[in-house]
Amino acid sequence: MGSYRIISSDDHVMEPENLWTSRLEPKYKERAPQVVSLEDGDYWYCDGIRILGVQGATQTGQRFEGNENLSFNARFENVRPGAYIPEEHVKDMAIDGVDMSIVYPTCGLGLYSVPDGVFLSTVFQAYNDWIAEYANACPQQLKGVGMINVDDVKEGVRELERCAKMGLVGVMVPVYPPEDRAYDSPEYEPLWAASEDLGMPISLHVITNRGQNLSVDTAKASYVANLDHWVRMSLADMIFSGVFERHPKLQVGSVEQESSWIAHFLNRIDYTYTQRARKEDWHRYKEDVLPSDYFHRNVFVGFQEDAIGIRDRHVIGVDNLQWGSDYPHTESTFPRSCEILEGILVDCTEEERAKIVGGNAARVYNLD
Repeated sequence: MGSYRIISSDDHVMEPENLWTSRLEPKYKERAPQVVSLEDGDYWYCDGIRILGVQGATQTGQRFEGNENLSFNARFENVRPGAYIPEEHVKDMAIDGVDMSIVYPTCGLGLYSVPDGVFLSTVFQAYNDWIAEYANACPQQLKGVGMINVDDVKEGVRELERCAKMGLVGVMVPVYPPEDRAYDSPEYEPLWAASEDLGMPISLHVITNRGQNLSVDTAKASYVANLDHWVRMSLADMIFSGVFERHPKLQVGSVEQESSWIAHFLNRIDYTYTQRARKEDWHRYKEDVLPSDYFHRNVFVGFQEDAIGIRDRHVIGVDNLQWGSDYPHTESTFPRSCEILEGILVDCTEEERAKIVGGNAARVYNLD
């Protein structure tokens, strides 16, 4: 790659086995997220719910040796050390040619399926404390993203503010909330306002639907192949209801859902706004703009290996794209990230490359 900084906008930890059992009050000991050993492997459970297996952090890079070596069965003892030891993560970044890593949870993604919102907020607070410590161990290379429960929006805003004070660079909310509380609801206005005021981007990460367990180790292949459905719905709700018109500096991201769907999505939202019959309650923008204009201004998009999305980059928006390696997960580009980037960015200009592999992430997450 060139002389520009490479920032992986979507990396992960595998939370330590004792993260929650050691940090939550004793009354939560049995309900807390914890690893349970079964005959076919180790799995995270929380409040009696099977969340996901640990295999996602035990087979880093093995896909390049052949898919026949991949399995859903794994033990925590085989989790890659960089998944929970910050100094080891930084060593792996050096191997992969990555200068900075923006870090998301692994078990935490599935925790959004836990029904008890009060308990979930406590669980998220403990994680946010830990990920801040993890990132602060190597602050020049690691940047953490917190988890926010917005069942109670006011409480969610308080946790967002706390995450900002701890030095986290952004927060996650469910990629898709409960059907009757979609992101076009006015109840979320304090959240959008706080995110905008604090300069804390909001991520919509794959498999974080509120109340739905979408773990890829239990879902059908057809379901996994179409997970971008949920982020399209949430972004469309926000765009069509005028969220980005009211909050022009708000940044919301689609994370780990690739990008090639976006060209079609932009065409459809503009067509719906301009060509279909309008219902009385449909929002109309105050200025002469299109829905796609708000997407290009307010939405960032994480991807790994989406060559089709790069081909369509001038439709999607070069300034909207952020590469991520998804380390240490099975589908990660580690340890061949630079090689893969060279291949998919071959037709890009140097300016475009600099933006996609790091510049856009640095701007959105205020890393300069």
